[in-house]
Amino acid sequence: MLDSNTRHALELPAGQGESDESWLTSYLDVLTLLITLFVLLLALAPPGGNEALKGEKASMASVISSLPLATLATGIHPRHSGLQPQMAALDIPGVSVSQGQEGVTLRIDDSLLFPSGEAVLTSLGQDVIESLINVLAAFDGQVSVEGHTDNLPIATTRFPSNWELSAGRAIAVMRHLEGQGIAISRMRAVGYADTQPMESNATPEGRAANRRVELLLRQQPEE
Repeated sequence: MLDSNTRHALELPAGQGESDESWLTSYLDVLTLLITLFVLLLALAPPGGNEALKGEKASMASVISSLPLATLATGIHPRHSGLQPQMAALDIPGVSVSQGQEGVTLRIDDSLLFPSGEAVLTSLGQDVIESLINVLAAFDGQVSVEGHTDNLPIATTRFPSNWELSAGRAIAVMRHLEGQGIAISRMRAVGYADTQPMESNATPEGRAANRRVELLLRQQPEE
């Protein structure tokens, strides 16, 4: 048995113990940075290539698919407000990646994808979406394609309101992803109109930020 002096030496200081989860914050930071690193490495890899390159891409895909994205969505947030670096490997301004409670979001400025008031992808928009195929193919969870608009009303024959416009844009992106080999069973298209603004709609800059398409990557829960 332990004497009183030994027991006292083994006691934890006040405020420490099972409730101290500060180590999780650093753990989540490291996981978030790893995800971003693999996204950039996959985006840099050209299509096709030799067998060594294919093996390397397959290895990276395996690592990404094994990362516990569900752990990142437990409600314990990193110290920063969200990781939103430019995806420099794509060399396309207006594309960013962030981590939130629901999963990893690839956010695309809609000016890169569609003409004003339209839901047909431009050639540049098709290139942007195709630049993300390797990343999405390496991820084995669900992909929610979400369209967002500003609050300026639209009333055309095809789009009576921003609801139809945002949904139409989400569907256009989803269909293009399907054409590039992403299984339709893994995706869904959602239109949010102007109900989830990122910035104030009071300024042109804010409205431009709110017009976007987001690809939300959700890891499948383990059974």
